[in-house]
Parts: sequence; C-alpha cells; structure tokens
Amino acid sequence: MENPRPEKVAVVDEVRERISSTEAVVFTDYRGLDVPSLADLRRQLREAGGDYKVYKNTLTRFAARELNLDLDEVLVGPTALAFVGSRDDGSPGDAVSLANALCKYAEDSSFLSIKGGVLDGQVISADEVSALSKLGTRTEILAEILGLLEAPLTEMAGLLEAPLVEMAGLLDAPLVETAGLLESLSAKGDTGA
Repeated sequence: MENPRPEKVAVVDEVRERISSTEAVVFTDYRGLDVPSLADLRRQLREAGGDYKVYKNTLTRFAARELNLDLDEVLVGPTALAFVGSRDDGSPGDAVSLANALCKYAEDSSFLSIKGGVLDGQVISADEVSALSKLGTRTEILAEILGLLEAPLTEMAGLLEAPLVEMAGLLDAPLVETAGLLESLSAKGDTGA
C-alpha cells in the first residue's frame, strides 16, 4: 500500500493481530443475508464462542500476506471472518464449536457458505472446516477420556470388593444361624415356663 490512510493501516493491523492471535478463523460468503439474519448468526456464534466481522478483502489480503498466508482464492466476493473468541459467559470458545455453529447455520441457510479458514496458522479448505465441525469439542473429548479412564478403575474396584463381600457373607452366616438357634431356644423356654 503506497502512502495508505491511517484508518486502513489500523484495519490491516487489527485483522493481522486477530488472525495471528486466534486458534481459528473461518471465511464465509454472506451474500444474501439480511440484517436480522446476520444478527441471528452473530448471536449463535457468540454462544459458540465466536465473533463475526466483515472487513474489506483488500485489507484482509494485506494482513494475510504479512502473516505469509495465501488467502487470495478465499478473498473473492463478499467475505466475512468468524474468529474464535469467548462465549457470553466468558468461557473461551474453540475451533470445533465455531466451525460447528457456522456449518449448521450454512445448512439451514441458502445464503451463507463456507469458503475456507485458518487453523493454528495453516490455511484450510471449506471441506476441512466441515470435517472440523464434526469433531467433538474439547469438553466432549475430555469427558470421553475420563469415561475411558474411569471404567477400568470401577471394574477393578468391583473385583477387589467381591472377595470382601463374599467373606463378610461367610462370616455372617454362622452368626445368623446362632441367632436363629438362640431365638428358637428362647421361644421354647418362654412356652415351657
């Protein structure tokens, strides 16, 4: 950019900083979405921990080049960027939740389409964004791992407990028999007196 205006330099700096500091960015074509639809999409992305913003392709291209990212094919036509951010409750978002929210919205809307993205500093295709959306979220994966770790421990605890329960039953049997014998003797003694 030859002698650029300060506003444009600020936008390029903002885009470069956001792309470089986020886990993922998904590029979409939003052509045909009206204002209420865009507001609904932004709300859904906030819930998923994302932020949706429209920048001029030229300025985004300059920022991408400064980051050594080749996004020329993606930055054609109306393009909006969805960044991983944080949810309304302040918890951090993640790439899977962002991709999932965008892909679900694109399935329901004939106007939104996924163009591609950047994941951990690498350019990815629209198909890769779709594949990312099908993965489990970090929380789901951690829960699965915890379940896998917990199952053998629960089984081992049951195996270790079984002999103790059996022994308690064996030790308890003579006491039950003795108590029954004493009870029957006591009943005979009560009637014979």
